[in-house]
Amino acid sequence: MMENPRKTRPGVIALARAAASHFPTALCGALLLLASPGCSGPVKTPAPSASTTGRLTLPENQRAKIQVEPAAVVAYRRTLETTGTVAFDADQATAVLAPVSGPVSRLLVSVGATVRRGDTLATVSSPDFASAVSAYRKAVATARNSRRVADLDAKLFQSEALSRREMEQAETDALSAESDRDSSMLALRALGLDEKVVEQVGQGQAHAVEGVIRSPIAGTVVEKLITPGQLLQAGTTPCFTVADLSIVWVMANVFETDLPFVAIGDSADVRTSVAPEAFPGRVDYVAAIVDPTTRSVAVRISAKNPKQLLKRDQYVRASIQSRRESRGILAPVSAILRNDENLPFLFVANADGTFDRRAVTIGSQVGDRVEIVSGLRPGERIVTQGGLFMQFAQSQ
Repeated sequence: MMENPRKTRPGVIALARAAASHFPTALCGALLLLASPGCSGPVKTPAPSASTTGRLTLPENQRAKIQVEPAAVVAYRRTLETTGTVAFDADQATAVLAPVSGPVSRLLVSVGATVRRGDTLATVSSPDFASAVSAYRKAVATARNSRRVADLDAKLFQSEALSRREMEQAETDALSAESDRDSSMLALRALGLDEKVVEQVGQGQAHAVEGVIRSPIAGTVVEKLITPGQLLQAGTTPCFTVADLSIVWVMANVFETDLPFVAIGDSADVRTSVAPEAFPGRVDYVAAIVDPTTRSVAVRISAKNPKQLLKRDQYVRASIQSRRESRGILAPVSAILRNDENLPFLFVANADGTFDRRAVTIGSQVGDRVEIVSGLRPGERIVTQGGLFMQFAQSQ
């Protein structure tokens, strides 16, 4: 009896199944076609095929949906992406120390208060301050009397009723007393006494005065470090921190390989997760020392902070736009794909309609494009749209 030609041969099926674990998908498919009955007809939509060398072939209807563009060397300016922390502008922030010793009597401001230069922050019951006021009053009286005596001696000398020596000694005493008066007045001003009160004390008016702690700059009270009744030590005890928060510093780090592309005056954008908008800034300092541990260099960015959303010690991202011009190949971000090891690659279109998978080395991002450091030559056509489909097709 003649064997039925449509009956499947077990040996061929076993061979096809064994080949499935050792050969490419296309070859296994061919063996299964031979092993399956009634499957010798033509395939209407051929599937993409990939060779063992990474070359991919797509049907014509799928190739029409792939977008490519030629790679070209262009001039561009790098954008360096880095991270940093926010700090107060040290030129516009200061720790306010106690100018006099004694216990705190009153606190006049709280954290978050906006103050002007010279505003009173707290008062202190200070024996030293009372002594300085008393010394000034005595110096004023002594200077007034000494000047009156000197003027009288000058008139007596003119009428030859007094010797020149006595007249000159009286003038010397008056000048010395006036110098002591001025010194006592400056001491009161240094202690923070208001100019109007100093004038009233000099005129002999009775005035109850206390030691005052004043803000040396205009800004915001960001720290209050004292409490009522606390004993202060002149020139030692920190009382407040006042800072102008309209401008802050961002302390970022740049790797030494990127140093040629960072310079003072480069513009920068600072971004944080708490605000959708970017804060404009400018590089105003590049350190002269490389950190031996991280091989990075500290870069300071002065950033505007109009809404005070940037806080001290906050982590932020910074984009530094280099003014130095570079030349190289830029590829669209959409063309860059990642393999299982997170290494970048892209697809290159060949003249015969096939595509090669090409590993590349990428650099910094410039807008919506990425710098191709190596792996691509000028004139080669790169796939800009459809790369994800090709990656999926190649993995099947």
